[in-house]
Amino acid sequence: MAAFIVNGRRTTLDVEADMPLLWALRDELALVGTKFGCGAGLCGACTVVIDGEAVRSCQTPVGAVEGKTVLTIEGLGESGLHAVQKAWIEADAPQCGYCQSGQIMAAFALLAGNPNPTDADIDDGMTNICRCGTYPRMRAAIHRAAALIKT
Repeated sequence: MAAFIVNGRRTTLDVEADMPLLWALRDELALVGTKFGCGAGLCGACTVVIDGEAVRSCQTPVGAVEGKTVLTIEGLGESGLHAVQKAWIEADAPQCGYCQSGQIMAAFALLAGNPNPTDADIDDGMTNICRCGTYPRMRAAIHRAAALIKT
C-alpha cells in the first residue's frame, strides 16, 4: 500500500512499492498526461513535481512517494491554465508535443525555485530532451511564464 497526495487528492494504491510512479499514475490512476519516453530517467517525458521538485517518474518507485505530494500536468491545469501552460501556447513551444507535459512540469519547478531565470539558468535547469529541438521556443515560453506569474 502506498498513500500520497496526487493533484490535491489523497490517494492510496495497493501496488508493489517498487512499481515506477509513472505506471501507477498512468495505469492505476488514469493520469495519462505523464508520458513514457526512455524508461531510464534520461529524457524527462515522465517528469512530475514531487514536493516542489521536478522528478523523473519512470525511475521513482511508488514507495518513495509515501506521504508526499505529487503534481502532474493534469493537476497543474486543473482550475484553468497555469501561467507556464499559457506561455507555452503563446510561444508555440511544442512541435510534436510528446515531451511537452514533462517540459512544462520541469519549467514549473524551475520557476518555483527561480522566478526570474536567465537563459543560462534555463539551459542549466531544463534537462529534459526534445527530439524536435524547440529549445529556443521553450526558453521564450519560460521567460514569458515568469512575466505572467509576476502580474
